[in-house]
Amino acid sequence: MYTETPIAEVARPQAAPFAHLTLEDVDTIGRELDAIRDEVVADLGASDAQYIRKVIKTQRALEVAGRGALMFGLFPPAWVAGTTALTFAKILENMEIGHNVMHGQWDWMRDPEIHSTTWEWDNVSSAEGWKHSHNFEHHTFTNVVGKDRDLGYEIMRIDPAQPWKPVYLAQPVYNVALALLFQWGVAMHDVGIHDVKRGNKDPETAKVDLKRFLRKARKQLFKDYALFPALAGPAAPAVFAGNLTANLARNLWSYAIIFCGHFPDGVETFEYSEQDLEDETRGAWYLRQLAGSANLDGGPLFHVMAGNLSHQIEHHLFPDVPSNRYAEMSVKVRAICERYDLPYTSGPLPKQYLQVLGKITRLAFPGGGPKPAVA
Repeated sequence: MYTETPIAEVARPQAAPFAHLTLEDVDTIGRELDAIRDEVVADLGASDAQYIRKVIKTQRALEVAGRGALMFGLFPPAWVAGTTALTFAKILENMEIGHNVMHGQWDWMRDPEIHSTTWEWDNVSSAEGWKHSHNFEHHTFTNVVGKDRDLGYEIMRIDPAQPWKPVYLAQPVYNVALALLFQWGVAMHDVGIHDVKRGNKDPETAKVDLKRFLRKARKQLFKDYALFPALAGPAAPAVFAGNLTANLARNLWSYAIIFCGHFPDGVETFEYSEQDLEDETRGAWYLRQLAGSANLDGGPLFHVMAGNLSHQIEHHLFPDVPSNRYAEMSVKVRAICERYDLPYTSGPLPKQYLQVLGKITRLAFPGGGPKPAVA
């Protein structure tokens, strides 16, 4: 993927956030970002391992407490407390634990229980299917139109370079459905039915992926909507409702964090040919990640609950580095951006989310791109 041959362009001409850089600048930036990564990786140790184990312990305690309280869900205070605890447990497991463990961020610990090859998360997406569509496809081809299937999740137009179709007129409506059912949308996205229709995926491979998804989905549905409600006896409806509420809240939260890290104003997309991608240097790849991501401002608790994907820029630059190190890395990354006059998009969640909604609404209609310059 990475060569010493420079590409002709780093980003689309109409965006051109890197037009002022020389090829030597791009190469130097790549080495500086490599150095930031190498310094953190060399420093990983006991305190980092303690961090992830503490988060896992906290998550499991919240889940036990939440499910336990829901057994008394006929009493409203117990239902509220149990649902709240279970919601936080599911968000932590999905964002700060599952997502990051499956990125290989904690493989250096050589702990078979906290390893990308063994972790299976509390989600209808199977670990194997998600790792291919996310870790490989999305993180390799970030925001490349026609290559990164996470660009609108194949159901929404979020860039004017994507050809308009009448079905996009309804995207403000089905965006709401995607938010509420986000784990299901991602799971079907992993299966890649659209790729089969386009001839880009073997139907037999898709069948294997679909069967794997269905097996995982059955387990999740049984656990949350049959097993635990049955164990609650008379409180079964309350447990069912609590589990449903926790899953919906987790879907909405993960949707908001992910969309605000990828689609607000200031995030660039790229029109690359296969040759562009083949010739892309490491420095140019870094710059594409930098321009194709956005951070979210917030405090320590917010960052943990966001899975540190509130540091989406650093996550895209260093996807296999432990997430608890992104905050310190962001200071050095921002300094590089300031020194080379590079974009570093960041803002509070409400502001970023309003920008995302505005983009989804605007691009539901034909056009939606920048107005041509007046000669």
